Amino acid sequence: MAGFLTTHVLDTARGLPAEGIKIALYKVTGNSHKKIAETVTNADGRTDTPILPAEKFKTGTYELIFFCGEYLRETGQAGADPLFLDQVPIRFGMSEDDHYHVPLLLSPYGYSTYRGS
Repeated sequence: MAGFLTTHVLDTARGLPAEGIKIALYKVTGNSHKKIAETVTNADGRTDTPILPAEKFKTGTYELIFFCGEYLRETGQAGADPLFLDQVPIRFGMSEDDHYHVPLLLSPYGYSTYRGS
């Protein structure tokens, strides 16, 4: 099986998928970050295709940046500026040629992630 990477965003404060969140994927090497993909979540809080498809998959260290500020503003959850959460980075490693799923569980004042399936 060829490896690939998927993600999604759930708004845990509202109990809904988070639609319209921009996500950027970076390959991390030492102190260097190289953007390799960018997408936006759909109505199901997911990306329409894997953010890192099998044909581009390589093991290594990566970082997803979730641009949550605008979504929190649009849904009336942002609070005063500066926002507590605006951009949420998640750095992780992929050491096997496998399916990795790295979701974001988001609320205005906290978030969590895990390796999903």
